[in-house]
Amino acid sequence: MAVAFEKMSAAHLDQVLEIEKVSFPTPWSRDSFMGEIQQNDFALYIVAVYDGAVIGYGGMWLIFNEAHITNVAVRPDLRGKNIGKALMLEIIRQAVIRGANSMTLEVRPSNKTARRLYQGLGFEERGVRKHYYVDTNEDAIIMWKENLPAQEFKFFHAGRRNV
Repeated sequence: MAVAFEKMSAAHLDQVLEIEKVSFPTPWSRDSFMGEIQQNDFALYIVAVYDGAVIGYGGMWLIFNEAHITNVAVRPDLRGKNIGKALMLEIIRQAVIRGANSMTLEVRPSNKTARRLYQGLGFEERGVRKHYYVDTNEDAIIMWKENLPAQEFKFFHAGRRNV
């Protein structure tokens, strides 16, 4: 499966919102995504595209030399096919290109699949944000990946990648 990565635009939002609604208890709105992609100078959002359709997306904020993952999701019917991993690697690559040397994210303790993915990519659990998720009152596990090595990502090319 050859997946292409593109910068998220307004044209992607209908498909992004469909994935968002089935992925999260409290999905982001169209206005939230529009603000991120059109007005937030610290934000970068990308989509994974296969056969003309958005099959996943992810976003981050880049502040100085740190990247903060805001969200990552893959279409439910395509989960378990390494698309999430490829998407995360592309996000990390984009962060490194832009000068980040560390990356952080929050994840629900109940999201065991995401936690395994992040741990497999070298993220370490470093703390807890109590009652972070207002929809369920669930805590968030804070994970970090430090010392992002630029050479780790030299072999990835922009555009299509087989996953």
